[in-house]
Amino acid sequence: MAYQEVTKTSYGQRLGNSARGIVTGLVLFVAATALLWWNEGRAVKTSKMLKDSEKECVDVADISTVDASLNGKLIHAVADAKTDEILTDPTYGIQVNAIRLTREVEYYQWVEHSTSESKDKIGGGQETVTTYTYSKEWVGSPVNSNNFHDPDYQGANTVRTTIEDASFAAKNVSYGGYVLPDNLVRSIPAETPVNLPQSLGDGYEVFAQGNVLYYGTPNSPAVGDVRVTFMQADGGTASILAKVKGNTFEPYTHKNGKSLCVLSMGNRSMEEMYEAQKAANKFMLWLIRILGIILIIAALRAMFSILVTILKVLPPLAKVGELGINLVTAVVGFIWALLVILVAWVVWRPVLAIVLAVVICLLVAFLITKSKKAPEPAPEAPAAPAAPAAPEVTVTPAAPEAPKTDAE
Repeated sequence: MAYQEVTKTSYGQRLGNSARGIVTGLVLFVAATALLWWNEGRAVKTSKMLKDSEKECVDVADISTVDASLNGKLIHAVADAKTDEILTDPTYGIQVNAIRLTREVEYYQWVEHSTSESKDKIGGGQETVTTYTYSKEWVGSPVNSNNFHDPDYQGANTVRTTIEDASFAAKNVSYGGYVLPDNLVRSIPAETPVNLPQSLGDGYEVFAQGNVLYYGTPNSPAVGDVRVTFMQADGGTASILAKVKGNTFEPYTHKNGKSLCVLSMGNRSMEEMYEAQKAANKFMLWLIRILGIILIIAALRAMFSILVTILKVLPPLAKVGELGINLVTAVVGFIWALLVILVAWVVWRPVLAIVLAVVICLLVAFLITKSKKAPEPAPEAPAAPAAPAAPEVTVTPAAPEAPKTDAE
């Protein structure tokens, strides 16, 4: 059953909160602007690094043996990543021959969810109704139910045991005639379930099923139950872009500070790997751009929210004001973000920015010239000659005939 709380905020409190929002909004505005600026520089530097490194990269067909001539060079290669090491989870004594071994712990807990609905009152006050609901879910860490709002659920969560997530990696992973460094070893995904021994679940209310160890009842979990999932990375064919250093690899670092050291599972050509890196860079560029624009608009909204709060004395008037401020802040925020990106382009991509500026100027000049040359009106067709007027005919009425006399 849902639990509700009603809170009331006075007009003075709302004004105070809005005043503090001006400072928060200003800080957020500066941070979002800096984020947009940094993002443009990051994307340009990464793009430059990828372009230059692709020209330098050596596509090595066979790295089954260490080649001294490759030392210090950026290479692309395809080989099998494998190891003879036995990894051990010391907590459970699980042993597997794998490149990586991971354990992920989850707890079955009550989780609190909330939704709020606020109503403005005449005079500037506000009444907020918050509804709290609760559901049982598998989560990554124990939930402190003592802070729940509904007294019926306070203290409802327990856990049978507390275990930390863990990851173990082999120290000697061969890659052809070379050895993979730790950063590339840990980038190999652990996707194979570990086959747990049944004896691992012989304890009281501890069950092992497949690669999952349950503390509780697997088919009908109760609050407090814990499950531990074990996965391993077996390795296999992998492709890399990295700089050779002796019998191992290190990141390639461009003169602008950006680095490249990538491992991708499967047989992937150098072109495919570079295209994937370029696509990732472009995706990150637009993701941060959109985030920055949203943050700038939110910052402006927070800075000018006090104007809406002042109008809250009359809720209908406040709704109109809020609509107007939302529209203005959205437009101004979007324009500001575009200006920041444009100026960043001038700094980070001057040639492209100049070309675009020239194209825009030429386009504007063309449109202005086109508008000034208004089309001349078409000459009027000569009027057809008027038909000659019919001659006027004057009709004179005949004189009345004299009356005849008897003598006639």
